[in-house]
This record gives sequence, C-alpha cells and structure tokens, in this order.
Amino acid sequence: MKRILLAYDGTEHARRALEMAADLAKRYEAPLSVVSVIPIHAGRAPIDPWDDPDSHAAQLREAQQLLLQHGIEAELLEPAGDPAAAIERVAEAGGYDTIVVGSRGLGTFGRILQGSVSEHVATHARATVVVAR
Repeated sequence: MKRILLAYDGTEHARRALEMAADLAKRYEAPLSVVSVIPIHAGRAPIDPWDDPDSHAAQLREAQQLLLQHGIEAELLEPAGDPAAAIERVAEAGGYDTIVVGSRGLGTFGRILQGSVSEHVATHARATVVVAR
C-alpha cells in the first residue's frame, strides 16, 4: 500500500473505515487522504438541502481530528458529483492504490432502492478496495 484514500461521511460505518484506514496507514507508512463527496443528483436541485457543502466540510474536519488522534495528518478532498463515481475518479487521478470505504449493511432491497456506494466502488475502482463492516 503506497497511497490510501478513505471515503468518509461521518456515519458509524465511516468511522469504522477510518479506524481501519488509520491502522493501514500506520502499518504500511502510507499517506492517507480523506474524501467526502457532495452528491449531485440529476433531476433535483443541484445540491440536496440536507447534504450541503458545509456538512461535508464538517465531516472532513471530524475525520481530520480523529486521524490526528492517531498521529496521522491527512489531505482532505471535497469533490462534487455521484459519490461512487467521484471516489473512483479521485482515486484514479490521485494515484491511490487502496480505497477504504464503510458498508452501511444494506440488504438486497435497500441496495436496489438506494444503491450501494461501497459495492459500486469495490466492483469498478482500479485500486484495491477495503470495505469495513
């Protein structure tokens, strides 16, 4: 592992992913970056009122503080777009060889209705993907 990208959204699942990413970054002495994607949904207002840039900036600051407790200084990234595609795009452009994401534990029906970012990233990204459960 040479470069690690952590997808973070402030949920319990993302915190588990953060702990795993911190452990991997220390173990492999790899730089760690954190991405929080501002989702843009086709056919709606550009940004959901519950998913605004300020909430993502707060999530990134939270991740930064948690990682500092592990002695890790992370680069913070805040792209906009479809979350799964944006994570994949950031990983490819930044040369990340490992992506760590959390799994919300959705069942089949939930994945059909909501989509699964972790599943999409795991099946489409060129990097190794670690899904924290």
